[in-house]
Amino acid sequence: MISAEEQDRLALAIREIEGATDGEIVLVVASQADDYRLFPVLWALVASLFVPWPLIWLTQLGPAAIFLIQAATALALALLFSLPGMRWTLIPEPVKRARAHAAAMHEFMAHGLTRTRHRSGVLIYVARAERYAEILVDTGIADRVGEDAWKEIVAALIENIRTGKPAAGLLKAIQDVGAILEIHAPARFDDVDELPNKVIVI
Repeated sequence: MISAEEQDRLALAIREIEGATDGEIVLVVASQADDYRLFPVLWALVASLFVPWPLIWLTQLGPAAIFLIQAATALALALLFSLPGMRWTLIPEPVKRARAHAAAMHEFMAHGLTRTRHRSGVLIYVARAERYAEILVDTGIADRVGEDAWKEIVAALIENIRTGKPAAGLLKAIQDVGAILEIHAPARFDDVDELPNKVIVI
């Protein structure tokens, strides 16, 4: 999604913004939020529930034979539905969004964004496969800035990713977050860089 050189530029932008504000920004770029490995099995089992009925009505097969056909059908469908392209089409959009949000929350906690001195952590999270982006902020920022401000930044970021400009979109998101932090969370005299500034790619 972004090259090593682009990652360096984004990390530099984060470092510069943190030097001028009280915020601590972490950028996480994930190839996908979840592997959804259970969905092929789930759909295969659901589909296989319909297999016995035509066999019962139209054939003279016994229960054991019908069960074996049903089991073989479930296995074949699970393998088919596990193909990457096929698997993705079986996952409802609300599920993708829910899993991506859960992944963002996990990253927010895992990278120490709730443990900064002034509760000024900001996570910019992107899941490429889900075309999902989210900005999560700790209480020290959330108490001063409403949700709508972050939603506007996220909408612009998603549009840039959709049109094939992820690096430019991420840079603009970082800069827009920085502009908000400069107003609502300016730098303090005792500021220290509490979290790493590198881009986290997973």
